[in-house]
Amino acid sequence: MTNKTMVVLLKGYPRLSETFIAQELLGLERAGFRLKLVAMRRPTDKKRHPVHDEIQAPVSYLPEYLHEEPGRVLKALWKVCRMPGFGKALSAFLRDLPKDVSRNRFRRFGQAAVLAAEWPADASWLHVHFIHTPAAVARYTSLMSGTPWTVSAHAKDIWTSGDSDLRDKLNDARWAVTCTRTGFQKLASLSTRPNVHLSYHGLDLKRFPAFEGDRSRRDGSDPADPVRILSVGRAVPKKGYDTLLKALSLLPAELCWTFIHIGGGEELSRLKAIATDLKIAERITWKGALDQRDVLQHYRDSDLFTLACRITADGDRDGLPNVLVEASSQNLPIVATDISGISELFVDGENGLLVEPDQPQQLAQALERAMRDPALRIGLGKAAENRVRSDFDYHTSIADLKRLFSESWTSGAKS
Repeated sequence: MTNKTMVVLLKGYPRLSETFIAQELLGLERAGFRLKLVAMRRPTDKKRHPVHDEIQAPVSYLPEYLHEEPGRVLKALWKVCRMPGFGKALSAFLRDLPKDVSRNRFRRFGQAAVLAAEWPADASWLHVHFIHTPAAVARYTSLMSGTPWTVSAHAKDIWTSGDSDLRDKLNDARWAVTCTRTGFQKLASLSTRPNVHLSYHGLDLKRFPAFEGDRSRRDGSDPADPVRILSVGRAVPKKGYDTLLKALSLLPAELCWTFIHIGGGEELSRLKAIATDLKIAERITWKGALDQRDVLQHYRDSDLFTLACRITADGDRDGLPNVLVEASSQNLPIVATDISGISELFVDGENGLLVEPDQPQQLAQALERAMRDPALRIGLGKAAENRVRSDFDYHTSIADLKRLFSESWTSGAKS
């Protein structure tokens, strides 16, 4: 594939919360693909992961808001309106508009015009991450220019999109790949042809070498050496941190623990206020966003990892949070909820403890069980690590993508 160049369209780049995408980009480069990255938003994170610095692909940015670069947008529209596929793209846009009469819809068409007008001369494929708004830009771009496109779908983008919107994109894309069986089943049920594929992200296990240290025997009985509970995730509703805080407040008073949260997010202030109201704030440390090296050290220093993911009212949910795979690679035992792809990795009582979402009492009981029983934690952690190291190596997902790209790129036909 070294004679092929692919444009990869991203919602934002780089992002600390999307290490799985960065890892995939690096893997594709190492597999021989030449990439050019195009992002719809500029970065807002103040830090970068080491993997971002290893990616060689150049990065360019579309106008995040059309009014910020009117000259660039108008120049692009003038150019693309002469393209043979412009009429098809405009028709698709006009069909989509009644379903989403918003500035957002016009912005996606304008961004697509810029991407098509500024298309690199040596690129012959377009791949996009997320099947909601980024895929809209990719679809319009493909219709304008005739460039084939493919899509990686993940979680929120699947479950907050309407079925008709998903169906239109799946029918126009050469193929789609997604990272959980639940997501695969949803998309496959909507596509009119067998072009949806399942491929778990996995980890670059060289970045997460086996933890050779001994796991502690803390059992919550020593105030001077409390059980260390860790969670990594953005403070957003689907992560269920309000439920987790309530569960922590329900733990027996004599049980000694500390909780560390790593991640940013718009709900941090609200969660800190909840912790104060529940009278557990003094046991909690809010670390904010950290890079991958710091997160790895926290996995190794902690006794227990927990997430309380939920399905929100608008359907938003996680797939298989990458942090659960990362924590498991360090034999850190998991207490989590049994939604989406989480139950595709963990089996309750075998390699983790799973409870129903939005059930703080159940979560508190599972946390207490793990906290009081170091032997249980060690057994669960080892079993989860064995599963991750045997079945979640990212080289498998890169091999899947390389095969899909190579077959469809070579044939030039819909698969």
